Amino acid sequence: MSDNKKEKNSNVPKFKFNAYWVYGAIFLLIVVFQFFGSGDLATKSISKNKFNQILRDNDIESITVLNNSVAQIYIKEEALSKEEYSKLVQSAFYTKGASLYEYNIGNLENFEKNIERAKQENGLTFDVKNEDKTSFTDMFIGFLPFIVLIAVWLFFMRRMSGGGGSGGGGQIFNIGKSKAKLFDKDTKVKTTFENVAGLEGAKEEVQEIVDFLKNPKKYTSLGGKIPKGALLVGPPGTGKTLLAKAVAGEADVPFFSLSGSDFVEMFVGVGASRVRDLFKKAAEKSPSIIFIDEIDAIGRARGKNSMTGGNDERENTLNQLLTEMDGFGTDVNVIVLAATNRADVLDSALMRAGRFDRQIYVDLPNINEREEIFKVHINPLKLAEDVNIGFLAQQTPGFSGADIANMCNESALIAARNGKKAIHHQDFLDAVDRIVGGLEKKNKVITPKEKKVIAFHEAGHATISWMLEHAAPLVKVTIVPRGQSLGAAWYLPAERMIVQTEQMLDEMCATMGGRAAEKVMFNKISTGALSDLEKVTKQARAMVTVYGLNNEIGNVTYYDSSGNDGFVKPYSEETGKKIDEEISMMIEAQYERAIQILEGNKDKLTVLADLLLEKEVIFKDDLEKIFGKRPFEEVLPVTESEEKKVIKEEEEIQSVTEPTEE
Repeated sequence: MSDNKKEKNSNVPKFKFNAYWVYGAIFLLIVVFQFFGSGDLATKSISKNKFNQILRDNDIESITVLNNSVAQIYIKEEALSKEEYSKLVQSAFYTKGASLYEYNIGNLENFEKNIERAKQENGLTFDVKNEDKTSFTDMFIGFLPFIVLIAVWLFFMRRMSGGGGSGGGGQIFNIGKSKAKLFDKDTKVKTTFENVAGLEGAKEEVQEIVDFLKNPKKYTSLGGKIPKGALLVGPPGTGKTLLAKAVAGEADVPFFSLSGSDFVEMFVGVGASRVRDLFKKAAEKSPSIIFIDEIDAIGRARGKNSMTGGNDERENTLNQLLTEMDGFGTDVNVIVLAATNRADVLDSALMRAGRFDRQIYVDLPNINEREEIFKVHINPLKLAEDVNIGFLAQQTPGFSGADIANMCNESALIAARNGKKAIHHQDFLDAVDRIVGGLEKKNKVITPKEKKVIAFHEAGHATISWMLEHAAPLVKVTIVPRGQSLGAAWYLPAERMIVQTEQMLDEMCATMGGRAAEKVMFNKISTGALSDLEKVTKQARAMVTVYGLNNEIGNVTYYDSSGNDGFVKPYSEETGKKIDEEISMMIEAQYERAIQILEGNKDKLTVLADLLLEKEVIFKDDLEKIFGKRPFEEVLPVTESEEKKVIKEEEEIQSVTEPTEE
């Protein structure tokens, strides 16, 4: 068979049996039997004159009165040969022995009197009998309301239980079955650990889980037990689901995948039933893996906010999940993987050892991991030679794997929008601006006076960050409206594991630089510093109430990681007043500090603002021309590839300069 024929055959929809066809066929047979088997189709209605004529001719064999309204007239067999009857007899719908005519009798009592009088006058001897008969049409009309109600009920049951499936009404009886997708040798997942960039620590943990399933005797021979569950915890977009897919591709065992919301249903007991069915199927295909994504949908702590019946149903589902996870024996190699970004709301019974023995934290990628993720996502892209992946990794602190994938896609769209044949480095930087700041709004109506205020505001941020040691080094400043902001300054923040007091104060001072510049240049302040005030207020409150970095309050934290005291202040009114005073004093001190720095560099601030008004976008090189080299040595994070490159260059230089032995 040729490839074209194969393609045509593959496009032909496969025949699928539907149980409704059986019901339709039965209904059709009943209709055919009623209308074609009864012979009523050949019966002809006649008038009163015609009926009296047949009476006078004495051709009637018998009359049957149906339901006191219609008389069915049966003609004698010897009279059927007459021309007026033979046409009806020869009809394809006529059945031998059936009535040939129907006559609407009107009033039954008058009809019976007329028949008796005709019998006496003409010497007739036929019989007249009465019958009560229900036709198929009458029955159908009588049952029609019930049929409609049943059909509507079936429709809604089918929709609520998940739509299509094998058999028309099969979903109603399968509503308690698990909705998990099974990946086995027939539907193998192609994702492997090679497709997962970064996440080295998390990969080691899940690789060991795969090894448990492949070589269980290696661990059980020493008396150890196979872990029953592992919980992947981390911010959204960090690759928890991708890790689970990699486990499915590497383990080469049946893999059941579903979401926590798949257990949630409006019917009582359905969630618990689906949990039982899921674990039963997994045990039958042991060794196997169950992956429950977004487990917080059913795993929330019990006993909180239990105001509705739906919450009780969710708790029943959780109870069943706890029972099933605790019921596995060591000889049943079934491991449960789950993922959530809300581990703080999960029930403590679910988190204990023996259920989820391991918690694998999937954190935001560091600079080296971001570089690896970039290499994965730019692989299908057509790049120009000026793309610097190491710099992109430095420029995107706090980006998750999903953010980096989105950034690479945005850069391709931006390059295509500008008619480029390849993606340049600037396209990636524009993509960062697009994701972080929003879409450019060059057509936004801004008066010259407002534009000048914005320029000095952004120039104030840039000046302070350039002058302070611990402030993040500047990359770009713009007064082009983007998203909800009228201007923006982009920095290259250092990825610190711990932050000292001086570093936080310098960052607060740089943040207040915008409002300080407005005060210095115009002796007025505007509403443009709203986001700056929000940021420094959060920082100051964290320093005082969370990190204990305030001398007056002391080494005390009012932060509760469990989140149980969300509606109760853990300090007195007097302490709360003191906290508010310290926060205000801290912010005002950094504001005055920013004003002093700008007063001493007022001329340079003016030059920078004028340059911004002229170009609208300025970069680090422009600041160096105005302020000179930054007075503090910049210790920027170095990617692993750049570090290897430097080491290799040093080794090459060393090999050239070393004296050779003769």
